[in-house]
Amino acid sequence: MDSDQMHPLAMSGKDPSMLRGDPIPKERYFSKEFMDLEWEHLWKKIWHIAGREQQLEEPGDFIVHDFMRESVIIAKQNDGSLKGFYNSCGHRAARLVWDNSSLDSFFCPYHGWKWGLDGVLEDCPDRDDYPQGDPVGKLTLKEVRVDTWAGLVWYTMDAEAPELEEYLEPTVELYKNHQFEKTVRVNWWRTALDGNWKFWSDNFNESYHTRTVHPQVPPIIDQDHFTSRYEMFPMGHNRIIQMGRPSLRDRLPDGDSHPFDDLLRTWDIDPDSYPDFETKALQGWLDLKKAKKSLWKEKGYLHYENLNDEELTESPFQVIFPNIAIAPGADSFLVWRWEPHPTDPEKCFFDQWTMAYPVEGMEEFVNRTAINTLELSEAELDLREYDDGRGISEYSDQVVAQDMQLIAGQTLGWRSQGYPEPYMAAQETRVRRFHEVLNDYINGEPPGRK
Repeated sequence: MDSDQMHPLAMSGKDPSMLRGDPIPKERYFSKEFMDLEWEHLWKKIWHIAGREQQLEEPGDFIVHDFMRESVIIAKQNDGSLKGFYNSCGHRAARLVWDNSSLDSFFCPYHGWKWGLDGVLEDCPDRDDYPQGDPVGKLTLKEVRVDTWAGLVWYTMDAEAPELEEYLEPTVELYKNHQFEKTVRVNWWRTALDGNWKFWSDNFNESYHTRTVHPQVPPIIDQDHFTSRYEMFPMGHNRIIQMGRPSLRDRLPDGDSHPFDDLLRTWDIDPDSYPDFETKALQGWLDLKKAKKSLWKEKGYLHYENLNDEELTESPFQVIFPNIAIAPGADSFLVWRWEPHPTDPEKCFFDQWTMAYPVEGMEEFVNRTAINTLELSEAELDLREYDDGRGISEYSDQVVAQDMQLIAGQTLGWRSQGYPEPYMAAQETRVRRFHEVLNDYINGEPPGRK
C-alpha cells in the first residue's frame, strides 16, 4: 500500500453513502437510562487503556484504573508478565488498593486477607474456621484480560472480546513504523468537566470546527477537508490524515512570524529561498520530507529510522472507538482519553498524555500547535477541575483547552427544544459513523463478534 492511499479496510470518511443514516437522538447526551445501557453494553465490552508500560518496570509494580463503577489492578508478575484483577477482595468485597504503587502482595484492610501478585490467596486469619475448607491457595481474585500495544497497557472486562490487535484493527498495522514505547510522557493531566463524554467523540471525529475554534492550527497543519484523507474502519475506529504544511486559505497577516518557517529552519531549509507563500507551503513541504530523510541520523532523530514520507511530515489523528484518540506524529505521540462520570451523564473526565521522543541534546519539548515548552522528563499526574477555565489556566495554549470552552454551550444546546437533529456536512461523516457503531453495541451487536 502506498503511504498516500487509504488502507484496504478503510471506507471513505467523506462518503455519507457508507452510513445507514441512524438518527442521533439528543437524549443520549443527558439520559440516565442511556448511560446505564452504555455501561452494560459498551463499557463492559471494549478494551480500555489502564496506563503505560513504563509504570510497570519491576515485579510488584501496579496500576489502578477506576472506571465508573469498577476499579481494576494491573500488576507486573515475577516472571515479567502482566495480570489484571478487579480491585475487590474475594472475601467481603473491600477495595484492596487506591493508587498506583508497588507491593509484594495485596492486603485487604478489612479482615487481613493477603492476595499474591498472581491473584491467589496467600493467607488469611483463622484458616481453620471455614466450613467450605481452608481458602488459602484455592481462591483467586477475578481476572480481567490484559495486553499491551504502543507502550500502553490495555484491559477488557469481557471474556468474549476480540484479542486487542483484532479489536484495534488495523491500527497496529497502520503505525508499525513508529516506536511509541520509546516516548517520554512530558505532560499528564486529567480534568473533571460538566458535559457528556460523547462531546469528545463527536468533536474529535471532525475538523470542521478547527477554523473557528483553533485558528493557530491551519498555519502549521493543513486541515482543509479537500486536502485531507478521512478513513473509517470496520471496528468503529476513524482517522484523518492532514498535510504537515500550512493551509493555503488560512494565512497569517504579512509580516507575522510564521511557525512553518521555524520548522523549515530546524531542518536547514531557508524559508526565504521561496519566491512566494504558495511555493514555500507546497515545495517547502516536499523539501522538508527530503531533509528529514537525509538528516535524521546526524540530528539525533533516531526514531525516524523506519518512517515513510507520509509519517515524517503529516498529521494523523485517529479516534479509537469509543473514547480514545491518538496523534502519532514523527516527533511525538499524543494520547487523549475521555471517560464518563460514575453516576452523572452530564459529567466526564478528560485525560491528555503528551509524549515526546528523546533527542540527544534536547531538554525541552513543545508540541507544534502549542506555545509553552515542557521539560523532557516523565511528568506526574496533574488533576484539575475545569471551573469555567480557571482551573486549567496553565494549559490555555493547548488545543483541547479551546474545545473545553464549548462544552457548557453544547450541554445546554442538547436539552433545547430548538435542537431536533444534527445537520451534518460530508466531512462530519465520521461523527455519524461513531454513533452507528455505538448503536450496534447498545443493540448487542458489537463489530468483530461471532
